[in-house]
Parts: sequence; C-alpha cells; structure tokens
Amino acid sequence: MTDSASTNPPAGGVTPVSRRVMNLAHMLTQAARRFARAPALVAADRQLDWRTLEANVDALAWALAARGVRKGDRILVHSRNCPELVLTMFAAFRLGAVWVPTNFRIAPDEAAWLAESSGASVFFVQAEFSGHLPAVTAAAPVAPLTVGMDAGSDTDTTLRQLLEEGDGRTVRNADVEYDDPCWFFFTSGTTGRPKAAVLTHGQMGFVVTNHLADLMPGLRQHTDASLVVAPLSHGAGIHFLIQVARGVTTVLTNPARFDADEVWSLIERHRITNLFTVPTIVNMMVDDPAVDRYDHSSLRHLIYAGAPMYREDQKRALARLGKVLVQYFGLGEVTGNITVLPPDLHSLEDGPRPNTCGFERSAMQVSIQDEAGNELPPGEQGEICVCGPAVFAGYYDNPEANARAFRDGWFRTGDLGTLDAEGFLTITGRASDMYISGGSNVYPREIEEKVLTYPGIAEVAVLGMPDRRWGEVGLMICVPADGAGVDPDALLEWMSTQMARYKLPRRILLWDELPRSGYGKIAKRLIRERLEASGEWPDAAGG
Repeated sequence: MTDSASTNPPAGGVTPVSRRVMNLAHMLTQAARRFARAPALVAADRQLDWRTLEANVDALAWALAARGVRKGDRILVHSRNCPELVLTMFAAFRLGAVWVPTNFRIAPDEAAWLAESSGASVFFVQAEFSGHLPAVTAAAPVAPLTVGMDAGSDTDTTLRQLLEEGDGRTVRNADVEYDDPCWFFFTSGTTGRPKAAVLTHGQMGFVVTNHLADLMPGLRQHTDASLVVAPLSHGAGIHFLIQVARGVTTVLTNPARFDADEVWSLIERHRITNLFTVPTIVNMMVDDPAVDRYDHSSLRHLIYAGAPMYREDQKRALARLGKVLVQYFGLGEVTGNITVLPPDLHSLEDGPRPNTCGFERSAMQVSIQDEAGNELPPGEQGEICVCGPAVFAGYYDNPEANARAFRDGWFRTGDLGTLDAEGFLTITGRASDMYISGGSNVYPREIEEKVLTYPGIAEVAVLGMPDRRWGEVGLMICVPADGAGVDPDALLEWMSTQMARYKLPRRILLWDELPRSGYGKIAKRLIRERLEASGEWPDAAGG
C-alpha cells in the first residue's frame, strides 16, 4: 500500500523547514552595539545606558541558567515598574524562558493562581509584596526559586546576588522558532479567572514592526524619548519593546502613584515625544492644571488604548494638546494590533464617523460576524473578529477557552461593532455588556456616549439589571464633574429627547467615583459587586 504522505507534494510544492526567528532579546543586543553609552532607562536619580543594561541582563541570565533555568521555563514576576523588572524580561527572553509578569495590584491568592496555572519555576518579588511569597510557593506545582528584587524579602536569593554571581559573564540568546512562547500575557479577568494568552517570539517580532509602522512612524534614537505611565507588565511593556528596537530612551515615573504634575514635568525635562496609556489617565493628565505649567511641545504621539475613549473626552484632549492623539484598538490576545486612528484623523469637528477607532492595522484583517460566523455587510452590527500575524498562539493549557475564542481561524474579540464601506471600525460595546429590555437589545456604550455631552457629567456607566416585567432595565451611575450639580430628574428628561424610550435607565445614581480594574478601566463587574453589597442590586427575579 502506498503511503500518500510520501507521494503527495507538500502544499505549494515547498518542503517545510524550521521557522527560526530572532530572539526578542537580540533587540537589546542591537541597541547596546549601536548606542552603547546612550541612556536606555531613566528612573528618578538612576540611569542605565544600553551597554550596562545588556551586561546586567547577561549576568542575570547566566546566574539563572547556573541554577537550572532552561528554555521553556516560566518566570513569574510580581513588581511595580522599575529597572529590575526590565532585567527579568530580557533575561527570560535571552534564555528562551517565558516571562510571566503579574499586575502588581493583585492579591496573594490571585498571584498564587498565576503561579499554579503557569507552572512557574522562578518567582521574582519586591519586598513590599512579601506577603505574596507563601501563597505563591504553596501553589506552584514545583517549589520555585524565589528571588527578592530588592532588600528585605525572605527569599532563596536576591537579584543583586544573582547579578554579582554572573558579573562579567555573557550569555548567547537561545535559538527560538516563530511559535516559541516568550510571554504569558494574562487577561484582566473581568469574568472568571485570568487566562494566560501565549505571546511568541515570532508574533512579537511582527508586533514590534507593526507598532513602528502604524503608531510611531519615524521613531529614532536621537530625536525621541518615551515616558512610562502604565504597568510594564501589560500594554506599556509592549510599548517599551518598541523603544528598545530603535534605541530610544525610556523614562519611568514614580510607580507608587499617578501624579499629573510629575508626568508633565518629566515630559518637559526629557523632551518626551511618545507615551502609552489608557483613556482614564489621558483624562487625568488633560484635566490637571499642570498641563499648562509645563512645556509639552515635544509630544508627538500620545497613544491610548485598553478601552474606548468617549468622544467628549477626545475633544477636550485635542483642544489642550493639539493633534497628538493616537488610538489603537486591540486586546492582549492580539497584542493591540487590530485598528489604528492616527493623529491626522483625530478632529475637534464631528465628521461622518466621530466615534471610529480607525482602520485595520498593516497585515491585519477585521471581519464583522453574526452568531453563526457569517460575515455581515458594511454598517451592520456584529462581533468583531480578527486574523493576522499579531493574533496570539492561544491560551496556555486551556483548550475550552481556545475553542470559544477561535472560529474558522478567526479570533473572536467579544466586542461588538460595525465596519463602514471604507473599512473604518466603530465599537458599539461588549457583547457581555448588552442587555435585553422588553425584547429590545440595549447597548450601554451608545447611551454613555450621549450622556457625556450633558453639562456637568464627568463619567458614566450603564448596566442592565434584572426586572420582573421587562426582563432587564438600565441602571446608570454618573460621576458629576468637580463643583457640578446634577439633577437626575432633569438628566432623565433631557435623555428622553435624545434616545428611544426603551433605552432610558430605570434608575440614576450619583457616585463620587467609579471603581476601576488594576489596568485603569472602569470595571462594571466591580460596580455590580458594590451595588450587591449595598442591597441596591435586585435578584434575578427583579425583586
């Protein structure tokens, strides 16, 4: 019997070969060769040049390898932003190990879950989070090597000791292929436990190139500087890699708190040209009086993502800063690479698509699909699905989540939106946010956008809550602007002239602030938990 595999030619007539790619740590090597004594990282009174950063990564990688860390091992890191965090990133990449950074705000039991689910064999931790140590060591499948990132931790060793052990040593970057994992990018876990999105060396090489082409064209070592105002464990860490690729200096803010005055003063002092953050932080920067005290004329790319930015907030930022806003839409699973709205398409005037998040990123494709996976025509709302080289390799050790996330090769974002005839995407909400009132679908984002145009409203969130008669009805939480008085009855009367009756909320509550996730996003799950705790959330029967 003839073996068909030996007689049929491979697809395209090409015999499969190794998909060898650049180890991401090679970008650091390149920067150290070309810009040895130029500043790489600046943090308060500390400064590391590229050659020193490269040498420290070599030392740390050598010491970890000497203690048995190998390609594929997972390295869990629980830390605020600091230069040491960057060392752990590149040491992991260099060894072919997997970097597993946490959100430093998570509780010990949450960190324990990340250790267990990732199978971490090394745990780096800052002293202020020493309470996380026993939880992590107890949960990890194998007792991890514990490393204190600073003094004061009861760990097996310290990062300083490892640097001393490896001082003067060099380590060759591990050979890697396209699909070799380099980073477990944990989702924010708004529903259920966080999942580890597997980012790979090949995928991330594309992401770096795409960011350079679509977000910050013309980025150069001698003319640019970047500021970090968000956790390097997530989107800001991706943004940092882009700076490394061009040898651009990165400045770290005080990791203990957000201070708009500090941000604007650093922008002036270091002639910052780009930064990445989330819409909430953009609003805090723009609304702070410090924006007028410092020279920010160097700023060219203020990149925001992580959540949609309301149109009224966009206008306020544009009026203060000029055309420097860059929006991108993307999830951690697609490493931010779905659409882009560049500065020239941000406008104070409302055009034909005022709420768009832009057009498809280079080499990425968006499809709006119905529940059966059929592609919908322009203008029709459906689930935003995407394919392309930026899509992650899947969730680690989670076949059920992978089955839900992919359909016919498309990654399903869980976001709802429309594409117009020219390919511009508008997000209309999260599928999970939508509620059904009296048989009609209600999309909270549409209501929220409208309410933010009402005088005196700083923030707003709409949720669907159970109701005996209608199934669900709207509950709206509003945060008045400083010094503003908001009358819920007057607001509701105004809303009745702006939208269909079935979209009107049944209740309006005024709060001083809205709860946020560890990534700065308004978290509707936390809003509901607060309402349930206070007895203001009805049961499933609407009681």
